[in-house]
Amino acid sequence: MVAAAAGAAALLRFPGHFWPVRPDEAGFILVARAWRPEPTSMYGPYFVDRPPPLIALVGLLDHLGGVTALRAAGAVAAVLLVVAAAGCARVVAGERASAWTAVATAAVVSNTAIDSVAVKGELLGLPLVMGSCWLALLASRTGAEEPPPARALVQAAAAGFLAAAALGMKQNLVGGLVFGAVLLVASATLGPRDARLPGPRAVRLGGAAVAGAAVPVVATVAWALAAGVRLRTLWYDVYGFRSDAFAVIAEYSSEANEVRFLELLSYAVVAGVVLLIGGFVVHARDEWRDRPALTTAIAVMIAVDVVALLLGGSFWRAYLFTLVPGSALSAAMLVRRGRTSKRGVAMRAVIVASVVSCVVASAAWVAVNVVGPDRAQEARTGEALADVAEPGDTLVVFGGRADIQLLSGMASPYRHLWSLPMRTLDPDYRELRSVVDSAAAPTWIVEQSWFGSWGNPAAPVLFADVDARYRVVAQVCGDGARVWLRDDADRPSPQIPCDAGVAG
Repeated sequence: MVAAAAGAAALLRFPGHFWPVRPDEAGFILVARAWRPEPTSMYGPYFVDRPPPLIALVGLLDHLGGVTALRAAGAVAAVLLVVAAAGCARVVAGERASAWTAVATAAVVSNTAIDSVAVKGELLGLPLVMGSCWLALLASRTGAEEPPPARALVQAAAAGFLAAAALGMKQNLVGGLVFGAVLLVASATLGPRDARLPGPRAVRLGGAAVAGAAVPVVATVAWALAAGVRLRTLWYDVYGFRSDAFAVIAEYSSEANEVRFLELLSYAVVAGVVLLIGGFVVHARDEWRDRPALTTAIAVMIAVDVVALLLGGSFWRAYLFTLVPGSALSAAMLVRRGRTSKRGVAMRAVIVASVVSCVVASAAWVAVNVVGPDRAQEARTGEALADVAEPGDTLVVFGGRADIQLLSGMASPYRHLWSLPMRTLDPDYRELRSVVDSAAAPTWIVEQSWFGSWGNPAAPVLFADVDARYRVVAQVCGDGARVWLRDDADRPSPQIPCDAGVAG
């Protein structure tokens, strides 16, 4: 059953291969291709607030097979996640629970209500978080199942390594670190004295875990120093920027954000995340009486992951991936009760409902996005620009659609490929305006978002600068994105189809 669930998790991502590259995927690929570290810029020509290991992995996959290889890596990540979740459940509750947990994990991670197409840091980091939890559980076993000391130390070190490596995929994937730390402390302090983890052993395991966790961190710092990147630049780009960006999101809080939050909540219900975690929360007090250390570790992990999700600010659907490990552990805790327990039966019903939801959502997604009309208008905009561009042409996409940028085949003289970094680091558009007014002005500008979006008072000045040097040569589907061409460039107008009929 575990193998079948893992295989299903991979197969359910297959339809996504027919959908064009998504904005974040394209942005990461562009950053990786142009990577040129500088003292004040971790990646050189382009800015992205993601850790170097993620960009390095995306660059490797791009070299091996482009977007296809990246999507294949997402399928592999889903398989490893399911296997690791089953491993956790096997330690917690036995073989039968591992099968149910594997099915629940596959259903949640494959549900199109979250994201079954794009492969980003959240998905690539999940098996690292889940694997870390599995190894932490193995290392902290007591009683008859206690592993030999040497093996336990290796497991603890590996758990720390995987937990810290997950931060290299997405900096808020702290679940593995939180779970391991809380489990270790709680195992040594909670529950009957004869069942606790002995203090000296807990200290040794903690030391091994810290040593393992230090390896990815030290490696990243060593890379930065060797590449000439200042450590304060590394820190700001990965963590400091998020604080500034959150302030921008809060300042320009919009109805769209509120709508996305409500949508995110509804997607969490549809995918089964709310019910899986909710079941654990409802019965947490009773579970604590039986397994205090494990219950505490799961509860704290879920709480921290929820806070990290909320602090993301923009409430994109992929944020829900961070709750998958907590959902898997919640399922394992209640499924172990068996079919004679109301909570065990209820959790099995929730898992079955999650499977049904996943199947229905996948079928609907295929019908709409693969068999039905194509909605990837941005991809067709990029392809249309590629058809008319000449060698040496450059492009700036205002509003942050890196998929247009990548598919156009043109580089950007402006370092921001996403809207949030642009709004945070170039709030008055001074940097963009200097590019537009310079000798390196882009040949093309795609006004994907209206220049006046986000109520920026600098928008009229930006429009005046663009209007002085550019002319509109195309408008997507009549009232969509405007395509501007520099006045001194003679190019055919891009022909952007509004309805191509079939995706892919």
